[in-house]
Amino acid sequence: MAANNTPAGIDKEQAFGMAEAEMEYRVELFNRLTQTCFNKCVDKRYKEPELNMGENTCIDRCVSKYWQVNGIIGQMLSAGGRPPM
Repeated sequence: MAANNTPAGIDKEQAFGMAEAEMEYRVELFNRLTQTCFNKCVDKRYKEPELNMGENTCIDRCVSKYWQVNGIIGQMLSAGGRPPM
């Protein structure tokens, strides 16, 4: 039995490549989420140094919906394009 945590048939270089690709995906996802919700929720004319209650609520809802949709799409892709039940 091997002492490492990589799946059978994958060497360390492939595992590092997969981890790097996953990290790049997560950073890109975070950047898209941040930009989308910021553009949707934050007033372009900055009046205050802090977000107001409406902006906070909008961002909270935007992020929640973004993650829900991301999860649904992930399920659809792993299920061969079928919507989750």
